[in-house]
Amino acid sequence: MNEDDDFPQAGRTRMIVPAPVGRVGTSVADPEPEMFGMMDADHVFMMGDNPALPRMPERPKLVDFLRFRMSDIVIRHLTVSAKRALDDGQDEKIVLACLLHDISNGCLIRTDHGYWGAQMIAPYVDPEIAWAVQYHQALRYYADEAAGYAYPESYDRFFGPDYVPPDYIRRDAEHARGHRWYMSARLVTLYDTYFFDDTPPFDPEIFTDIIGRHFREPEEGLGFDGSTTAHMWRSVIWPNNFI
Repeated sequence: MNEDDDFPQAGRTRMIVPAPVGRVGTSVADPEPEMFGMMDADHVFMMGDNPALPRMPERPKLVDFLRFRMSDIVIRHLTVSAKRALDDGQDEKIVLACLLHDISNGCLIRTDHGYWGAQMIAPYVDPEIAWAVQYHQALRYYADEAAGYAYPESYDRFFGPDYVPPDYIRRDAEHARGHRWYMSARLVTLYDTYFFDDTPPFDPEIFTDIIGRHFREPEEGLGFDGSTTAHMWRSVIWPNNFI
């Protein structure tokens, strides 16, 4: 028996079409026309579980997404940030915000990752946590000497020393500075790491108790509870679905 026989579309070649959001504007050619020409009884477009990925539980929890769908760089980044906040005795809501602040980067979409990530988790966390995740994106571009935050030197290397954030980032950073939850988002930027180091990742399981107290796990599993963002979690479960 083929090891893939218990997956959808067993016995056929599953063709994966890269998402346009990561391809358009690059030198990567559109593969769809060629793939359409390959369609036959043995070639289909992928739907459902991809055998190349770890299979998610029937009712996946947050830790399952952290363990099975995060890129190696991002899971190290998230767990190291959260562990530093935990070791410094920060409030558990701040620890969870640190653990989730780049969740979109690691498993969904990189552009405007703070906004995407905040929307993704909003039905399941205290509004302050989602707010901190959203506004850390804008605040990281602006120093706050009183809070001990300097503009990251690595950003000069990432974007160039003459990079200027767009107006919506400036506007949202100014809004955040006057908000009662400003320090929650600022703490996320303080525990963020702005260049890759050699600190090994921590097992997300060490945050299980904090997640249990501050993340409302739906009984049906993330992606299947009918929330306003369930589709985002399903997209992470089945990232290679054709449609």
